[in-house]
Amino acid sequence: MRTTHSTFRLAGHAVHQITFDPATFNDADLLWLPHHNTLAHAAPKRKTEHLAGRIAAAHALTALNERAIPGIGPSGEPLWPENIAGSITHSGTQAMAVAVRNPHAPIGIDLEAILPESEAREIKEGVIDAQEEMRLLQSGYPFALALTLAFSAKEALFKALFPRVNAFMAFDSARITALDETRLTLTLTRPCASFPVETPFTLAWLRDADRVITLL
Repeated sequence: MRTTHSTFRLAGHAVHQITFDPATFNDADLLWLPHHNTLAHAAPKRKTEHLAGRIAAAHALTALNERAIPGIGPSGEPLWPENIAGSITHSGTQAMAVAVRNPHAPIGIDLEAILPESEAREIKEGVIDAQEEMRLLQSGYPFALALTLAFSAKEALFKALFPRVNAFMAFDSARITALDETRLTLTLTRPCASFPVETPFTLAWLRDADRVITLL
């Protein structure tokens, strides 16, 4: 599969980005993955996205002088080397990964295409509550952008906390409480692992054309 690797910095971290061409994918490309057998019956879209994400992760690990490819955990989560914490995301023909040499660091990254206005209005009740909606409306950002940011930030937070809770979290597990030009804050609405209710998490965010990237 034809890919291009690039990097950019967000919140002081190097984010490794892979742009890939699904039309150039061949099943033999998966043989690069130690766990390729687990993807044998996956849909083509799943195969290309997974491969691109693992290529991004391999670059992130190489930058830390680690030669490894994250495997797949029982819930589909990436399995990083024991001394590393990292996160992977993909959307469209882009995949990204970030890794740090601190296995206890809560780290999560998410990439989302900005929702169309009509779709944002349709799905808002599954993503935010009335209090969050008021905060997003007060932010001054177009509602579709603000809702996409809320969705993406919660996904990034849940990825970051998954290694501690080993369970998927609902969107009402955290509430967006602040949003400015470069950062946003999510606050837990219920206890999560060792984190009590009202624990705040601040994420960096970046808009790139028609997509947003959030990073905890």
